[in-house]
Amino acid sequence: MSLEPLGEAGPSTAGPQPGTAPAKSLFQRLCGRPLMDMAVLLLIAVVFSGLHQPGHVLGDTDIWWHIADARQVTETHHFIHTDPYSFTLKGQPWVNPEWLSEMPFWLGYKAFGLIGISYATFLGIAANVLFLYWRNYLKAGNPGVALWTAALGFFLMSVNTNARTILFAYVALTAELAILEATERGNKRLLWLLPPIFSVWINLHGSWIIGMFLLCVYILCGWFRVELGLLEQPAFSREDRNRLLFVTALSLLMLLLNPYGWRLIWNPFDMALNQNLNIANVQEWQPLNLAWLGGKAALLAIALMVIANAMRTRKWQVYELAFVFFAWYAAFDHARFTFLAAVLTTPLLAKDLTRSFFPDFTEKTIPALNLVIAVGCLFVVAWFFRPSTKLEQRMAADWPLQTIASIQSNWRTLNQEHLGGLMDFERKPSFIDTRWDIFEHHGEMKDFINILRLQDSLNLLDKYQIDHVLVRQDESLAYLLEHSPGWVVTRQEGEGHDQYTLFARAAGTIACPSGNALPTIAPAH
Repeated sequence: MSLEPLGEAGPSTAGPQPGTAPAKSLFQRLCGRPLMDMAVLLLIAVVFSGLHQPGHVLGDTDIWWHIADARQVTETHHFIHTDPYSFTLKGQPWVNPEWLSEMPFWLGYKAFGLIGISYATFLGIAANVLFLYWRNYLKAGNPGVALWTAALGFFLMSVNTNARTILFAYVALTAELAILEATERGNKRLLWLLPPIFSVWINLHGSWIIGMFLLCVYILCGWFRVELGLLEQPAFSREDRNRLLFVTALSLLMLLLNPYGWRLIWNPFDMALNQNLNIANVQEWQPLNLAWLGGKAALLAIALMVIANAMRTRKWQVYELAFVFFAWYAAFDHARFTFLAAVLTTPLLAKDLTRSFFPDFTEKTIPALNLVIAVGCLFVVAWFFRPSTKLEQRMAADWPLQTIASIQSNWRTLNQEHLGGLMDFERKPSFIDTRWDIFEHHGEMKDFINILRLQDSLNLLDKYQIDHVLVRQDESLAYLLEHSPGWVVTRQEGEGHDQYTLFARAAGTIACPSGNALPTIAPAH
């Protein structure tokens, strides 16, 4: 059945009004314009997300420890409460805030191998893009505008269109916003879906806190009636206000439905307050670079909204303006939040564009043609996901698979952070991986950064009793170890930027901080 807008766009409604045209047949409803639009969006997502490019699919190295987490949960039937991977912090308390969103990737990998990771990624991307299109259509009443604003939203999402657990968390955010929008249209009973959404969301990702913040902003903005210039915000009735407060309180209570209790609730606060090194050193936490695709899409989205409102102004509700300012502030402060901006702003953009450029829109469509185009797009999407060996070949070219396989369980190997997740997956003891929280809390992240930056590197290697080091050949640390008498090269793998070198400590002793000597360690063969 095609999506029917509910009249938020004023004079621009989709299709004729009731009683002015014959009722549509089942075929016409099923093969309406939205069918074609959604198929086109799926094609855009495949072509421009890089999902058909092996290097992009596995571009986020977190995916390997995520899959290792999910594997351990399914194999042991117990949630992870302590670090199971590194030899530096093994057994230390750890909270896994994304355990539920890891499951699709593990299940995909278990069923189909590497291509299964692509399937799970595409599932997350498709859910976000199609949900965004649906919201845009309901806001604007114009399927063409909904299509192109959803496509723009997809390019804003491009910061997280590889194998990322946050994809499934943003589906929860979109669901929350869809419920608030439905409430504005008068369907207030849907508010009772928010508590179960939050009970799932907290187990998907720490971004639930953004959803709770937006809900509080929505309630606060509607507490009083506002009529000031272009701002026009009706106040909630006593009944509506009480309903919203009760739903919010119940949602907060439902956050406790997780395997870690209050510690999982504290996790996003810990991220904001106690993980300065993480935020300072991870690229997606840096300010938005306007040269990136997401940066250019952000400028285009802002420009279109300004132009649309300059041509034909409208009254803004206070919460709408608050959401827009919050979205773009977050996106420009931290590049990863261009995805958030897509979810928050593109439905409003679709509404503004329809009002300013297509005020007299009437939908005309050919159901048979829609079906043909949709089938063609879906065929191309399926062709992109045909089984092949490209992912395996790219893995072999980009990763030192044989070297990691050679690592022994009793070694203390300093590895580069992006290799840590794969070592976790291969059940090899790692020094560090990209679960930055636990390593920052205990100081290993700071020491690791200093080692790579050649700040007292040799003494720090002694401090952690490191007997092997696995790094890229072009790292400064590799140069240092090549020219240090206590280290020898035992293995090299890969080419160019992806050439890795495994060093072993030469025969001798490792100095301990206490001054005691450790037994001699022979180099690996």
